[in-house]
Amino acid sequence: MNQVIGKVDWKNWEKLWMDPGIQLQFAVLIGLILLVFVLTKITKPLLLGISKDSAKNDFNKLLWGNLARMIAPIYLLISCLLSVALVERFSISSHELIRPFTSAAGAWAIYRMVSGFIKSRAWIRLIAVLAFGLAALQSFGLLETTIELLNHLAFNIGDRRISVLDILNGGVILLVLLWGSSLLGTSGEKKIKKLPHLPPSLQVLLTKILRVLLVFVSFAIALSTIGLDLSSFAILGGAIGVGIGFGLQKVVSNLVSGLILLLDRSIKPGDVIEIEGTYGWINSLRARYASVITRDGKEHLIPNEDLITNRVINWSFSDRNVRVRIPIGIAYNADPRKAIELCLDATQSAPRILQDPDPRCLLTGFGDNSINLELRFWIDDPSNGVGNIKSEVMLAVWDRFKNAGIEIPFPQRDVHITGLNNKFISKLKEDKDLETN
Repeated sequence: MNQVIGKVDWKNWEKLWMDPGIQLQFAVLIGLILLVFVLTKITKPLLLGISKDSAKNDFNKLLWGNLARMIAPIYLLISCLLSVALVERFSISSHELIRPFTSAAGAWAIYRMVSGFIKSRAWIRLIAVLAFGLAALQSFGLLETTIELLNHLAFNIGDRRISVLDILNGGVILLVLLWGSSLLGTSGEKKIKKLPHLPPSLQVLLTKILRVLLVFVSFAIALSTIGLDLSSFAILGGAIGVGIGFGLQKVVSNLVSGLILLLDRSIKPGDVIEIEGTYGWINSLRARYASVITRDGKEHLIPNEDLITNRVINWSFSDRNVRVRIPIGIAYNADPRKAIELCLDATQSAPRILQDPDPRCLLTGFGDNSINLELRFWIDDPSNGVGNIKSEVMLAVWDRFKNAGIEIPFPQRDVHITGLNNKFISKLKEDKDLETN
């Protein structure tokens, strides 16, 4: 069977090639490709220059950058459309070469346009398959037949007849809406973060609500496009709610706990917290967990429920200033006033220590082996660590005590032996005399 495209028999390609109309169309296509190549070489550097000049405006930079990527397919598509009109003006059929080439140019332009806004390779491949697949069907004259076939393949949901074509249309609309909602969500998030008087926790909450709302609206529009009655999902929604109550109790608990944390602002991004031996700062608050980064670079994912039910120390809840205490012991033969003066001087060597409130060193008691002092000072950056500033100050105290001759005593014990008989004492004296001789 001969393979027919339009009205042309491609099996007899030798006769086809000798057709003056085919030769003219082939020459026109070669000329179009050369013209598009030259125009692209001239125009694209200008657009890229405008894109670089718009570095301060992200939207303009993205717009001009994508226009530079699309300039070649745009030139090609416009030229093909003009060529179709010109060739048919002289009563020459354009179904053989120019119209299929125009379909391919349109698919290329759509692919370039969409891929400029999408980073996922899987989505880009899907769009490429859809665009060039539709172009191929249009070129071979099978697009209308395919649409009719998909429209005949249908099934009933209640009183509503739904065809495969309706499902595909709804799927395409859903993908476009999800892509648009992602762009709107990202843009809205940037706008919300720029609001000056909005706390970080409330910014996160508004961002999550905005994204969930956009996704919900996208699905609602897509389902209504297919023709489904949204009220019919009420029973299904109730069953899903019961299933969530039993099977996903922990997940829902973490989600609700995350919402509570965002509302009461007890914990927000940037806070320094301590929970069950984990000390670090909140990197981000997610729907199910909070990301806490410790000083050694480990990132702990703590469920939101633990932050609600467990005891949490928030070092920067209402004030980022934190007081650090360092116990210090000196010998009884040392001058405590001189030791206090040296301890306060040691705090001057650490730039992280605040001078307002000023550091204090107090005598807190007389111990069994030492005079007990306590050095107290304030810092305003607990996220940079507390242990390191303690170490720095104690080293400075050690150096000053050593130069001043002040001892830091170690524990001492006096042992008294009673109840020994005379025979045992005489034996010890004899052993001592033997060692002396």
